[in-house]
Amino acid sequence: MNIITKTSIREYPLLSRGKVRDIYEIDPQTLLIVTTDRMSAFDVIMNEPIPYKGVVLNQITLYWMAACKDLVRNHLLATDVRDFPAALAPHAGDLEGRAVIVRKAKPLPIECIVRGYLTGSGFKDYKATGTVCGYKIPAGLVDSDKLETPLFTPSTKADLGAHDENITLADAKSRIGEGLLKKIQELSLAIYSRGRDLAAERGIIIADTKFEFGLDGKDILLIDEVMTPDSSRFWPADKYVPGQSQPSFDKQYLRDWLSGTGWDKTPPPPTLPAEVIAETQKKYLEAYELLTGTPLQLP
Repeated sequence: MNIITKTSIREYPLLSRGKVRDIYEIDPQTLLIVTTDRMSAFDVIMNEPIPYKGVVLNQITLYWMAACKDLVRNHLLATDVRDFPAALAPHAGDLEGRAVIVRKAKPLPIECIVRGYLTGSGFKDYKATGTVCGYKIPAGLVDSDKLETPLFTPSTKADLGAHDENITLADAKSRIGEGLLKKIQELSLAIYSRGRDLAAERGIIIADTKFEFGLDGKDILLIDEVMTPDSSRFWPADKYVPGQSQPSFDKQYLRDWLSGTGWDKTPPPPTLPAEVIAETQKKYLEAYELLTGTPLQLP
């Protein structure tokens, strides 16, 4: 198992290199997805990796996909490098723990955000308008308050370097149709509820999260990452106090550090000190160990 910032697998064509994932085409129906240790914040890729962060993200995603497989099909075909095509054997050290073979699906052009607590851009929206993404919210709530009912708030799916933008349900319906929107709204809320309840048993609050779905013919598949520290806010339940920002097991620590440097959130990013890299890695590993109940075995 190696620290990976960028893959170079010449045996198969590279389809995309995103902020975190490298995706290769195995054949017209099958993809290889490699979750690297690249770290992005404010939609900018940092110069330094967070060691084995990609392994953490991949393993947490596998944990949740298994926990929610009765709710929704997912795109997984193989999760162990020993089950990968023989042509990938020379890359086993780079792929171990961080790569999956998946069924190719057509990604939907929206991201499915579920908010269980009032924080982040949702709290900013609430302070300005009294609403969150078009939902009327009771007056008098404070930062990090629990919402009476989790909210489904879709967003655009921006290209690399651009920012996702919150959209209304009406806008989402115009993009994918009313029937499909209703199905992914129901699925998103069901998966979040399952994850929220399981995480609560482990002392973690999942404040909000983001899902992606794709179509395999007419079938809806859960794709990409699921309730990871990159796509969610994880708060320690024993330190939760409404009315302030919360300590977290996710990239919020890094965002806060970056904001404190005065960086304007455009490339190039600041150099990450060794202690910031180490603390960020520690938070990701804590999230995995708390959620799954087992430590992650790293070199």
